[in-house]
Amino acid sequence: MPDLKSTSNLGRLLLVGMLSFALQAVGAETAVPEPVVTEPIVAAPPPVTPVSDVFDPLESARDYLSGKFTRLASYIDSYFGGNQHFQERNTSVMFVNLSRANGYGGTDQYDLAASINLRLPISEGQYRLLIETDPERNLEDEPVKSSTVMNTKPATRKSIALAARYALEAKNGWSFRSDAGIKMPFPAQPFVRAKVGYSTPIEDWRLTLGETVYWFSKDGVGDTSQIDWERQIDPHILFRATSIAVWLKDKDNFDLSQSFSFYHTVSDRTSLIYQASVFGISDPKPQITDTVFLVFYRYRLHQKWLFFEFTPQLHFPTANKYAVSPALSMRLQMLFDDTRAPL
Repeated sequence: MPDLKSTSNLGRLLLVGMLSFALQAVGAETAVPEPVVTEPIVAAPPPVTPVSDVFDPLESARDYLSGKFTRLASYIDSYFGGNQHFQERNTSVMFVNLSRANGYGGTDQYDLAASINLRLPISEGQYRLLIETDPERNLEDEPVKSSTVMNTKPATRKSIALAARYALEAKNGWSFRSDAGIKMPFPAQPFVRAKVGYSTPIEDWRLTLGETVYWFSKDGVGDTSQIDWERQIDPHILFRATSIAVWLKDKDNFDLSQSFSFYHTVSDRTSLIYQASVFGISDPKPQITDTVFLVFYRYRLHQKWLFFEFTPQLHFPTANKYAVSPALSMRLQMLFDDTRAPL
């Protein structure tokens, strides 16, 4: 006989199951739990990468060359208005010089010279038009020259040169320019020039190398090598050591010079150069031909374009058995360059 208690329990289970199935069939709502509120998820910031202490020579060189020291050197070259300023400026510049050298190595005559470096805007500065007097006398990048050097190759007849220049923008310390032109008056004499330069910092110094090759129909093939070491002594004084070697095929000889110069900015109108130089030749045997001590005084007479220069010199030439031979040079210069820094 079946157990009544077990039968009733089984019936209850069947009844509950049937009721649950019926509720689901008619779509009865079941309880839904409350949503859990959580904080929005925010992406974690990227980890901060520490600055590397590893020395990067390229970045160091860039920072150095764009720093205060280079600005001082560029300012000095532009202020003194020498050949380097004329040759290297990317914008148009014009010089007009009236000079006279008296005493040892001088001619006691006035010399008028002019140079125009005209930038052609349509070429983004890569092409220029040059007009200059006696181009064979402007192959060295020195802002000051002794009277002996100025008249080593005196022009028997003043010449005017017209040339076209192609120049690449300086990059990573390298620069390049080339010229092709003619000298006049007629008969016209063609000439070509090309220069490659390199500048790099070495600790507290800056080293600048320049190599210029040229050919003049009258003087033949030549080469000028120049090395400059520069160091800033204080905010107003720059030291520069310049070594130059000039070779001409027709002479088959090297003209050598070594100069030590201190550039001193006294005020916004006055600057000085204290310079000691030694000149020599390589053949028939290496020998010193002259030793020069000079003070170069440059004064801004008016605005930013009119300057007066006064250079007393003491020469000790080998030809005079090293006897002191004084000289004096003076120059009035008009300089037009709208990019020069305020003085």
